[in-house]
Amino acid sequence: MPAKKKTSKKKSLVAVNHKPLKLTGRGRTLSSKNVFQGKVFWVTRDEVTEPGGVRATREVIRHNGSVVILATDTRSNPADPDILLIRQWRHAANQFLLELPAGRIEPGEKLIPAARRELLEETGYRARKWSKHIKYFASPGFLTEAMHILLAEDLTLGQATPEDDEKIEVHMTPLSQVMRLIRAGKIHDGKTLIGVLFYASLRQYRK
Repeated sequence: MPAKKKTSKKKSLVAVNHKPLKLTGRGRTLSSKNVFQGKVFWVTRDEVTEPGGVRATREVIRHNGSVVILATDTRSNPADPDILLIRQWRHAANQFLLELPAGRIEPGEKLIPAARRELLEETGYRARKWSKHIKYFASPGFLTEAMHILLAEDLTLGQATPEDDEKIEVHMTPLSQVMRLIRAGKIHDGKTLIGVLFYASLRQYRK
């Protein structure tokens, strides 16, 4: 009697028609407790309900937001403008970082006045022309800080007045060199990566 051929049983794949999730509305804070108050930021523990029916405890670092200054100088070479970078020791990163100048927005302060103040304090430069470049959230999972990058043009040099705990080198660097540093992994600061790369992409798009 011939042996029966074994037949492989394949599980049939049944397509399930799931509608894509669409969230609407806004979250609601049920309670908020201040658990830490520092000089630059404070921390709250919040009980919240969020869109989609999520109820959770969120610990949030509260911050007024920051201005970042992308200061450019096209006078020496319009095709490869200079970018104003600063170099300083960052304790949290445990290393020196090359960055765009930046600083905290004081309560009630407008963006451009805050940017003017920070640029002058840290570098001594002033700019006659200001425009909004890009806004992003530094780490929205637990931090309220919004970073506002402003484009500063038509620069003049004056006297810097940094804070007592700020030791800052100032480096006017051609955009092409900044891009090489980025590609080589030599720039680790997020606001600088975002600001410079967005600026370079806009210049390329406008060609």
